[in-house]
Amino acid sequence: MNTPSPPTPSTAPLYQRLASHYRGAIHAGSLVPGDRMPSLRGLMRQHDISLSTAMQLSRHLESEGWLEARPRSGYFVRRPLRSTLAAVTEPRMDRAPDPAQYVGIHARVSDFVSRGRLHMVKTNLAVARCSPALYPGEALKQAAMRVLRKKPDILVSATSPRGNAEFRAVLAKRAMALGMTLSPDDVQITNGCMEALNLALRAATQPGDTIAVESPSFYGLLQVLEALGLRALEIPTSPHTGISIDALELAIQTDDSIKAVVVVPHLQNPLGSIMPDAHKQRLVQLCQASAITLIEDDTYSELVNESKRGDVPLRAMKSWDTTGNVIYCASLHKILAPGMRLGWMAAGRWQARVEMLKFTQTRSNEELSQLAAADFIASPAYDRHLHRLRATLQVQRQRTAETIASHFPPGTRLTVPDGGLSLWVELPQQLSSKRVFDAALKEQILVSPGLMFSNSLRFDPFLRISCGWPVDADVEQALRRLGQIVTGLL
Repeated sequence: MNTPSPPTPSTAPLYQRLASHYRGAIHAGSLVPGDRMPSLRGLMRQHDISLSTAMQLSRHLESEGWLEARPRSGYFVRRPLRSTLAAVTEPRMDRAPDPAQYVGIHARVSDFVSRGRLHMVKTNLAVARCSPALYPGEALKQAAMRVLRKKPDILVSATSPRGNAEFRAVLAKRAMALGMTLSPDDVQITNGCMEALNLALRAATQPGDTIAVESPSFYGLLQVLEALGLRALEIPTSPHTGISIDALELAIQTDDSIKAVVVVPHLQNPLGSIMPDAHKQRLVQLCQASAITLIEDDTYSELVNESKRGDVPLRAMKSWDTTGNVIYCASLHKILAPGMRLGWMAAGRWQARVEMLKFTQTRSNEELSQLAAADFIASPAYDRHLHRLRATLQVQRQRTAETIASHFPPGTRLTVPDGGLSLWVELPQQLSSKRVFDAALKEQILVSPGLMFSNSLRFDPFLRISCGWPVDADVEQALRRLGQIVTGLL
């Protein structure tokens, strides 16, 4: 059964508010599958709106799966196919965490990654990144040209160890919307979020320490922990509310070797969960009281749906930090330009150590991309880009979920997150994702098996499916074939 959507904010565009009205009618049963929607002219008369608004309203509901357009007949109510799929199973919270581990993931991930790179791939459903067409390439090129005209010697000049001051000022200003009060001097530019996480872990821990992480967790983080000689302790994590604070608190009480916690509060990778503010605040207070460093990976928050964001932007966990115990890490890699590899961090009480580690590890970043990004982010075009990106990804996630619901066998489970670049799919009958990976690769289809996201085998029956590319004929065919592969293996 579908649960009613949250009310649309009064500040939302008119077509979205009207769409919320009709969704409510469908949930209430006033409109049932098969009913004909009012015509565009009927909508115009009934709501005193323009033709453009009536078309936006109808197309918005169609993109969400609530309406279907029939040639020369208009729009008809339908029930999204994805509603026939049960939600992904919630983790057991009464189970003690597996023992913290040093090794086990790096070789496994390396095997999957190298096989994907060496094998011919026609459709990549594994990469958590957008199609290049969704990024503002031309606008960034023009911004870079303006920078070169203004500073023709920038490519042959020394750069600042912390990062370009203008770029850091732009980032500090944007951080205000997340509840953080930062000066440009609090910001350290990095080579993507992965370097930021490396620096944070090196600053706050020593080899042999235990690091609490979400379970499942992004495989890149697990590789980093192993490379640094750190032990990963996996904490149960809900697809809806994120890491279990109760389970983490119990782990802290029974394991005094935990020195840091790493979490993705918004659109956790791979689950897509979003932590409620009360959970975030409680986690900050728990780590502070326990003298455990909290490392926040906020790579995805700008990809949260408009309807979920509401009138009040999502708050970073660091906004509750009063002692400098939270190290905030973020990136523009997913939301603006993968080719720039621009990340940044605000390390709180670890700032001086992070700056020195950055200097010894990779020195400073080149400044052309920083200034081009600063030019674009400071303009109104950046928020317009984010608005379009969120809307496009919402449609792509929904269509991907619809296609999976249509072609995967009964027993498949799927939770559609409120944003992000991927779906976390639970396979029927505990089917091994490794078997699916092997069979799909022979068909030139690449997926991310659940085995990559944990040191244990607990998530073997899961796949992470990318939604960053439009669901064109090739992607639809690949998903259909993937469903056939799963059915055949059962």
